[in-house]
Amino acid sequence: MDPCQFVRVLVGNLSLKLPVSTRPVGAGSGVHPSSTPCYCKIRLNKLPYQTAPAPLVAADSDSTAAPSSTPAAVFHLSKADLEKISGKSSLFGSNRTAQLKVAVYSGRRGSTCGVSSGSLLGKVTLPLDLKGAEGKATVFHSGWVSVGKKTNGAAVELNLTVRAEPDPRFVFEFAGEPECSPQVLQVQGSMKQPMFTCKFSCRNNSDLHLRSRSMQSDPGSGPRNWLPNFGSDRERSAKERKGWSVTVHDLSGSPVAMASMVTPFVASPGSDRVSRSNPGAWLILRPGDGTWKPWGRLEAWREKVGSSGSTDGLGYRFDLLPDNSMNSSVSLVDTSLISSKGGKFAIDLTGTVPMNKNGSRSGSPGCSPRGSGDFGYGLWPFAGYRGFVMSTTVEGEGRCSKPTVEVGVNHVGCAEDAAAFVALAAAVDLSMDACRSFSHKLRKELIHPSDAL
Repeated sequence: MDPCQFVRVLVGNLSLKLPVSTRPVGAGSGVHPSSTPCYCKIRLNKLPYQTAPAPLVAADSDSTAAPSSTPAAVFHLSKADLEKISGKSSLFGSNRTAQLKVAVYSGRRGSTCGVSSGSLLGKVTLPLDLKGAEGKATVFHSGWVSVGKKTNGAAVELNLTVRAEPDPRFVFEFAGEPECSPQVLQVQGSMKQPMFTCKFSCRNNSDLHLRSRSMQSDPGSGPRNWLPNFGSDRERSAKERKGWSVTVHDLSGSPVAMASMVTPFVASPGSDRVSRSNPGAWLILRPGDGTWKPWGRLEAWREKVGSSGSTDGLGYRFDLLPDNSMNSSVSLVDTSLISSKGGKFAIDLTGTVPMNKNGSRSGSPGCSPRGSGDFGYGLWPFAGYRGFVMSTTVEGEGRCSKPTVEVGVNHVGCAEDAAAFVALAAAVDLSMDACRSFSHKLRKELIHPSDAL
C-alpha cells in the first residue's frame, strides 16, 4: 500500500500583550488586560476559520503563556491542496505562498442576533512557503509579532508558533453505501484499486449468534464484559434498531475486521429519538487467535448542537478497549455533527502533546488514563496512537453516503490495521441511519425481512 502525501499546519502557544488603557474606568473605550478575555480567529488561505482563546500576559513581561496541550488551530492539506497553493500564477508567473491570517478580538466569543460579540483589535498575516513541507518539518514563526496600529506608542503584541510537518496517510473510498455491501478502494492520486470488500447483514433475535465463550470476558479475569447480553428488555422494545453488522474482507475473502451493533438503538421513553443517556453502540472487532477480539467501542445518539442548542445533531463517542494487559478503556473521541449537513468524524491526538516554544512537540499524552499527562509514552498502553489517527466523511441525513477514510501511516502496520478503521468508518456512517427519528422509515437494506412484515 502506498500512502498519499498530506501536510499539517499547526498554530500554537498563543499569548497576548495588551497596552493598558489610560482612560479611567467607565470612560469609554480602552482595554484593560487584567479583565478582558481575548481570542483569535485563524485562517489558512480559504480554509474555514478556527477560533482559539489567547491567554494574556503582563505588558511589561518577557515571558509567554505556558505551552498549551492543545494547538490553537490545525489545518490539514492534501497534495492537491498544496499544488493549488504553490501553483504558478497566471498573471505574474511566480510561485504563490500560503497566507496564515490571524485576527485578534477582545470580548467574549459568540454572537448576539447574528452580530459578533468581540471587538477587533488587529490583524496579522504570515506568509508560509509550504514547498518541501511534505518531506520535512518546518517552523515558520516562533515569537512575538505586532498586531494592528499603535495606540499611544504601544501596539497589541501576539506570540505564536507556526509549524508545518509531513503527515502521510492511506486513503480509502467506499464504492457504495456501507449497507449495500460495497468494495472499498484504495486511492493514490488519480488511481483507485480494490482493497477490501464489505458485507452488511441485518440479524433479528433468532439469529444473533455473535456471542461466544471465546469472545466474552472471563468473569473472573476482567473488570467488564464488552459484549452485553442480547435479548434484553431494551431489545424487545417496539422502537429499536438492532442486529446490524459490517464484515470487512480482504481480496482473498478472509474476514479482517467487523463492526457489530451490540447495543440496540432504542427510542427514549416518550420520544422517537435515541438520547445520550441511552445510546446505541457498536463493537469494532479484529481477528486474533482464531476468534474475534474487541478493539474499539463506538456509541452514537441524537442531541441538540450549535451555539443556540437548537440544531439537530448526531453525537459520537469512541473508546479503545482494554486488552489482557490493562484494565481500563481510553476515550479518544467525544464529538458531534450537524445531522442535516454531516461532516467529518476524526481521531486526532495532535493536541495531546504540547508544542514547545521552538515548535517541536514532546511530553505525555493528555488522553492517558485519567488525562493526568504524567505517563511517559513507554508506560502508556496506547503509546502507538499519536497525532492524526484517522478521519472519515459523514454525509447528512438522507443523503447518499460513500465514506472517504484517511488513516495516518504510523497507525497502519498491515492491511488488518487499515481494515479496523474501515469498519469503524462504516459504523460511523450507519449510525446516522440508526439514530434517525423512529417516525421515519429506513431503506429496505437496513430492515430484516421478518421485521418488514
